[in-house]
Amino acid sequence: MRHLPPAPNLTGARTLFLTAVLLAAGPALGAQTPVMPPPNPGITGGTVRIETGATRSSGRPLPLAEALRLAEERSEGVRIARAGVLRARGQQYQARSQYLPQFNGSVSFVKTLQSQFDALSKLGGGGGPDTSSNSLANSPIARIFAARQTLTLGIAGQWNLFAGGRLVAANRIAGASRRSAEIGLASALASLQLQVTEAYYDAALADQLSTIADSSLEQSERTLSQVTLAKNVGNTSEFELLRAQVTRDNQRPSVIQRRAQRDIALLRLKQLLDIPADESIDLVSALVDTTDASVSVSAMSEVRPPNGYAVDTSAENRAQVRQVEEAVTVQKNQFRIARAQRLPGLALSTQYGRIAYPSGGLPGWNEYFPNWTVTATLSVPLFTGGRITGDEMVARANLVEARENYQQTKELASLDARSAIADLEQAVAAWRASSGTSEQASRAYRIAEVRYREGISTQLELSESRLLLEQAAANRASAARNLKVAQVRMALIRDLPLGTVQQGGGGSSGAGGFGGSGTGAGSQGGQTQQPSPQPRSASGATNTNSFGGQ
Repeated sequence: MRHLPPAPNLTGARTLFLTAVLLAAGPALGAQTPVMPPPNPGITGGTVRIETGATRSSGRPLPLAEALRLAEERSEGVRIARAGVLRARGQQYQARSQYLPQFNGSVSFVKTLQSQFDALSKLGGGGGPDTSSNSLANSPIARIFAARQTLTLGIAGQWNLFAGGRLVAANRIAGASRRSAEIGLASALASLQLQVTEAYYDAALADQLSTIADSSLEQSERTLSQVTLAKNVGNTSEFELLRAQVTRDNQRPSVIQRRAQRDIALLRLKQLLDIPADESIDLVSALVDTTDASVSVSAMSEVRPPNGYAVDTSAENRAQVRQVEEAVTVQKNQFRIARAQRLPGLALSTQYGRIAYPSGGLPGWNEYFPNWTVTATLSVPLFTGGRITGDEMVARANLVEARENYQQTKELASLDARSAIADLEQAVAAWRASSGTSEQASRAYRIAEVRYREGISTQLELSESRLLLEQAAANRASAARNLKVAQVRMALIRDLPLGTVQQGGGGSSGAGGFGGSGTGAGSQGGQTQQPSPQPRSASGATNTNSFGGQ
């Protein structure tokens, strides 16, 4: 039964009369009230209740852990990072192989169509062919140089005995490149986890804000019904009725906007996970799991660091700092390679072959003649026109640049870590503050409803209390989202790139725009990308996985 706010000067008989009219007019008024889609109240009994879209539809259940697993399996960026690790491992094999001797086998067959030795073998006394045993045609030399067919089985080997430290430096470069690629893979995984977590909780927040807007519309509809009944019995003015109608109609654009934002946030999440856009999903990981927010990351976060380590905010262990440190190692060894060009190089090579001169068919093993040579080569640069000096100057400049880049990146990493800690503390404080504000707004709205029913307050007071409750609920939901994201960011900060901290973080959908008040409970916190130097490549140019300079 709907209650009418009675006037203070009503008599008992008039009260009974109004009650009878209210009962009789209830069904008709219900038919006159515009029908809206049934909302899923986020404000029940004046109490703010944080929930997700799992209760709105019955699609595919999608917890955050499952979303992270799907994203890792289907992410192109992660696959590219893994390919970089594989490439770096291959380059490490290439560099390591130069410590060992290299052997190659070969088989060659030569068919001689015409030779000058044929003409020489025909020379003899009187111009005819010389068939004597001492003739040139029957000599062993003729069998070698005038053979029609030659079959050679060979093995060739080479071993660098001394290269002035170039091989050691090349292997160190390859090792640094592999470590840098592995750091890049961990960073790609951490960035993906943070991105998916933000998209997941953005969608959950957008759904919650849509729920709050639906609840606000429902409350406006209830107030309009009460004012309409009062107007029909002459207990209120037309002005109050128009005020209630305008208040109700002003809620409809907000409901439409919040539903559109919810759909867009869900589409963005589906795009990250490669889920078809027309497939329905339910976000079953709640925005808030407990009423007591703790700074401890493991208490509320479903995300774990890729390598299972504890939270580490030191600047030296940040992923980008470690990559730049590996770049310094690369440049040190590139400089060593440049200086080693002035030293002599010693190499040992050998060739072993079995040669046969078949006249028809394959020869037997006893028809093959051995040929084995061993060569030692000492090479010394005598004059290079200043090329080695130029190489040393370039390598030295690259090393100085890499060292300064490392120092600059460490300073930025320290600032970024402090920003992440401050962001988490701010999110925790906002969450705790929103808890008290939400409870106060809920109690204020319940009191305002009672005062309005008893006729001792105005519709304006009730509308203002409802607006404050909506803003408190939106603040609560936005604070929950920011707390979740800040905790995940802190858990992954060791592997995250620099500049991922949101300054004054807020939900992606925002929390303002209720009831046309123009006061938002939160705005979208854009990511402040701090300028950070990029690690130089292993070769001093663009390829971080190249060991080069051999």
